[in-house]
Parts: sequence; C-alpha cells; structure tokens
Amino acid sequence: MIDKKHIGLELPAVNWPVERGRVMAFARAIGDTRPECLDDSAARDAGYRGLVAPPTFWFGAWADGGTLELMLSKLDVPIARILHGEQSFTYGAPVCAGDVLTIKTRITDIVDKKGGKMEFVTQRSTITNQLGDTVGEMTAVIVARS
Repeated sequence: MIDKKHIGLELPAVNWPVERGRVMAFARAIGDTRPECLDDSAARDAGYRGLVAPPTFWFGAWADGGTLELMLSKLDVPIARILHGEQSFTYGAPVCAGDVLTIKTRITDIVDKKGGKMEFVTQRSTITNQLGDTVGEMTAVIVARS
C-alpha cells in the first residue's frame, strides 16, 4: 500500500528548455500545420517570441524531466506496476521556442480501491515560463496495481 503521508508531497521543480526543432517535430507528428508552429517569420508576424508550440506540447517537459520516475521512487512503486489513468490540461500563456519552462508537481491525493489492489495517485503540475507566466496546469492520475 502506498503511504498516504505522501499526499501533499512536492517534487523538485524541473527546468526544461523549449527547443525549436522539437516544437516543429511535435507539430508535424500531430498534424498541426499552422505556419506559426513551423515557420519563424510566421510566428513573429503573429506576435510570438518564437515558434509556438501546439497544445499538450509541454507534457513532454513533465515526462522528460524525470518527474514520474522520481515520484515512483518516493512512493516505492515499480514502474512495471503502473497504468495511465487520467489526464487533463488547463491552458494559459503560449509556449514558444526559446522558452524555459519550470514544472512544479505535487501529489494531491492517493486513493485505494478493490481492497488495495488498485491505488490511484493524483498529481497536479503547474508549468510556468521564464517570464513567470503560467502556461498551464496538468492533472494526472496513475494507477498502481498490486
């Protein structure tokens, strides 16, 4: 059983630079053909600091930054026992190539079901850019199987 003492645990903040090539690759991968995602001049003409990243792009910051692995280590849960349960996003300021995002994640709830055979860990992440603007919030639920 995951100890509920971890509710409220704040994980170390992660800083993640937004690379131009990665913005373009992500846009292409999801079929976002807006010029401001693929062309620097179009992005500047549209008023952005650099190529604008498509929605959910910053999920990569959370994933690449090692947040999940660190949280699982703190909870003493092997990655082989987890499933992706749920995810939701709230969007704020746009993310642009050249930004540096800061991701702060906190465990907000731990609930067990089926007599402890399944444990649901809810985490909320706040993502800000180097200007101090909130670019979004993400709530994710992982399911740990016994």
